[in-house]
Amino acid sequence: MSVIGTRLPRREDPRLLRGRGRFGDDISAPGQLWARVVRSPCAHGRVRALDVTPAARAPGVTAVVTAGDLRPGLVIPVRLAVPGVDLRDYLQPVLARDTVRYVGEPLAVVVGDDPYACEDAAELVDIDIAEMSAALDARDGDTAAELTAGYGDVDAAFASARHVISIELAIGRHTGVPLEPRCLLAVPDPDTGSLDIFGMTKVPVFNRDLLAGLLGMDETLIRVHGVDAGGGFGVRGEFYPEDFLIPWLAASLARPVKWAEDRAEHLMAVNHSRQQYHRIAAGFDADGRIAGLADDITHDNGAYFRTHGVAVPELTVAMLPGPYRVPAYRGRIRAVLTNKTPCGTYRAPGRFEGTAAREHLLDVAADRLGIDRIELRRRNLLTRDEIPHERPIKTLRTDLVLDVGDYPALLAAAAREADRLGYRAHASGGGPDDPAGRKLRGFGLAMFVEKSGLGPQETADVTVSKSGAVHVYSGGTSVGQGIETVLAQIAADALGVDPVAVRVVTGDTAAQPFGAGSWASRSTVVGGSAVHQAATAVRARAVQLAGRMLEAAEQDLEVRHGWVGVRGDPSARVTLAEIVRAAEPASWHLKPGEPAGLSARRRFEVSHMTYPYGAHAAVVEVDPATGQVRVLRYLVAYEVGRAINPTLVEGQLRGGVAQGIGGALFEEFSYDDAGQPQAISFIEYRMPTAAEIPPIDVIVSQDAPSPGNPLGVMGAGEGGISAVGATVANAVRDALGLAGGVGELPLTPDRVRALAEQARRGDGPGGGAA
Repeated sequence: MSVIGTRLPRREDPRLLRGRGRFGDDISAPGQLWARVVRSPCAHGRVRALDVTPAARAPGVTAVVTAGDLRPGLVIPVRLAVPGVDLRDYLQPVLARDTVRYVGEPLAVVVGDDPYACEDAAELVDIDIAEMSAALDARDGDTAAELTAGYGDVDAAFASARHVISIELAIGRHTGVPLEPRCLLAVPDPDTGSLDIFGMTKVPVFNRDLLAGLLGMDETLIRVHGVDAGGGFGVRGEFYPEDFLIPWLAASLARPVKWAEDRAEHLMAVNHSRQQYHRIAAGFDADGRIAGLADDITHDNGAYFRTHGVAVPELTVAMLPGPYRVPAYRGRIRAVLTNKTPCGTYRAPGRFEGTAAREHLLDVAADRLGIDRIELRRRNLLTRDEIPHERPIKTLRTDLVLDVGDYPALLAAAAREADRLGYRAHASGGGPDDPAGRKLRGFGLAMFVEKSGLGPQETADVTVSKSGAVHVYSGGTSVGQGIETVLAQIAADALGVDPVAVRVVTGDTAAQPFGAGSWASRSTVVGGSAVHQAATAVRARAVQLAGRMLEAAEQDLEVRHGWVGVRGDPSARVTLAEIVRAAEPASWHLKPGEPAGLSARRRFEVSHMTYPYGAHAAVVEVDPATGQVRVLRYLVAYEVGRAINPTLVEGQLRGGVAQGIGGALFEEFSYDDAGQPQAISFIEYRMPTAAEIPPIDVIVSQDAPSPGNPLGVMGAGEGGISAVGATVANAVRDALGLAGGVGELPLTPDRVRALAEQARRGDGPGGGAA
């Protein structure tokens, strides 16, 4: 039987739809205390005094902790270090001691019996800060880290090019917004000295080991439990200051401690992302083929480098050439610190930004060169014969080798589907709600390459119990992507059982102490491959034992529907449950020294990532008078190698598009001149609703199975968002008839009105040609 490739319903849905999910704030412990973090009201300043006495004396307060109560020099280290980049001077302290560097930086923690009492007491903390000027524009700031990626003689390529075209594009600061803000519960056991942690997601084993080191504990005494999460998106599950403070308080006070942030706290304290300024240029020959590409980028990283270090800048410059034949390339990025919330990853980090800059440049170039925008891309795409294509660039400690694919074929398929569905016809006509013809329509398209399946490893255990149930223990974690369903399908396929018989446990460091977590679109590629290998090993062992039980040769046996039997003889078969019972210790079916039971642990190791790719297209409607932009239709064509569950892949792609539309049109963190955040609720931080999300057409291509894993899969978690900024920007530019680029994302109404006026005057921004 085969269940890989079938559209099974998500096994997570029944409990989630019935309100039986186990989210962070659903979990409490008897006798727990509550914590409230006291945060800096200033963007930058010297802490002259921090008087917590009134708060400590408030009713219901157990303790108030400041930096003076912690070990000096306690900072959050980087998880994804880049060789040669020293960030030690820019790491975030657990609690600020002498200087604050952004509004929302933790200064103290109030702990008490009641969350409301803690919140009231936190207001009593007397904070005396000598304010200093705030650095808010990264373009004027000092460089904390600089990275360059590239190859070839870029200067010579530009000097010999027939045409050199450049634009500037700013990407606005925004973030992933999960359904539930962060929440953490730490439960100590005074008898054993152990800690149970609830609320960490994404990389629980890493967080456990880091926490153990900071606390000076044996890591086996810390157990991180899996919880449900309404989306990870890069912001959930990193190691934040609170991830040390809450367990440390629980261990110090010998009582459970719980912390749950509110939405305003979340919007000013959780990782931001995206904010970059691109000056990108390309040289073209007389036929419109790229001779050289260069991008000079400034990356606003906020006040500190957090656990991802410079991963986002590194991915930006490494992935920027995309799916194109680029003979010479240079990407330079300066990571600059400002007095804003620190930055980290957000779904498709670096690729959303780089794709927006590159693909917008190509649209401007196509118009300047007099070449159709799709045709210009077709001429420059790497062909099937040129892949595998190795670029002398490293990212995330791996060589960049575009491993498999047919980029022109997918572009052609996307263009055909867009035309079949009338995308370009819709873009040239008016709508029924605009009889006066005041609104403008435009068509946009973009290509991209993603990365997925980052190593170095993932571990999985597969065990069959005496009831015949199959238990999968994965190092992956559930962040809403349907990992329980996918891993159950993979295990069921390898073992020849009904997926209903498979039970999947994720995110539990006791059940799987060697897991690397769910991030970088790796859950299916790396985690699924580990499950496949473990389940295949269990299958082989089951056949071996069944052969002894049935006194039959292994090659004569078949595995189907939860049993192993002699091919062609229905009476000669044993179930998996019978095999497990026959493999108990001291069973005569076991040879001396053989392990009892029916289980296997396998580790799948990865030395190179795999690179899915895709094309996006959109039709937008622009009202030049109001600046409102509506996305009328959206298409994603994406190569996944092999879809374990096509419905889940489509869901991932559609969800990514929704988030991308937010970043392209609505979502943005802004600050006033003093560094005060201007978006701390959903009134100011504008997210798209269902009303702003158009019908999304999807092509899931399975024409290029990945050669780097036994399943042939490529990640699907980020392909829906990667090119949305570029596609929407290109469509708006087309609608307005701009000569240059749009200049800045998101395309808020005031910016669109300004662009419409510039287009009317014929002096569009952000473009140049030579």
